[in-house]
Amino acid sequence: MPIDESLTFRPVRIAVLTVSDSRTIETDRSGTTLVERLTAAGHQLADRAIVADEPDPIVAQLEGWIADPSVDVVISTGGTGVTGRDVTPEAFARVWEKEIAGFGELFRWLSYAKIGTSTIQSRACAGVAGGTYLFALPGSTGAVIDGWEGILRDQLDSRHKPCNFVELMPRLRE
Repeated sequence: MPIDESLTFRPVRIAVLTVSDSRTIETDRSGTTLVERLTAAGHQLADRAIVADEPDPIVAQLEGWIADPSVDVVISTGGTGVTGRDVTPEAFARVWEKEIAGFGELFRWLSYAKIGTSTIQSRACAGVAGGTYLFALPGSTGAVIDGWEGILRDQLDSRHKPCNFVELMPRLRE
């Protein structure tokens, strides 16, 4: 879809959350890839954190960012699979007010072209809470690139037509 270059780009303040029991800032390739891409696109990194694969710490971090007026969007990596430790979608569902079902559907459709039926193991999801967008991506660097390049880069660009998430931000708290 086209970017209308006649419009002014409006940067979005994005917090990056990595859900992992083993990663550190130094070893978090997926989180670093996401930070590099969002800042290269002109957005602001509002914050970054790593939390364990446990629902309560994920919920606490999300609630903190939802309450913070300097965070417009949260993008997480990790914990979206189907194993016992994969609890990110459940944690997100505890805080969102509205689910954006099409995000996960579109992510899996895009991913199918690269990894085939293995995409069915992803539970990528999204929602809105307190006027903050919440997006959960799988933890692989490839999945982060697919989610950013295939969906979020355009939807978080205020110049993207025919519509984008940014233009809806003033109305999210209605």
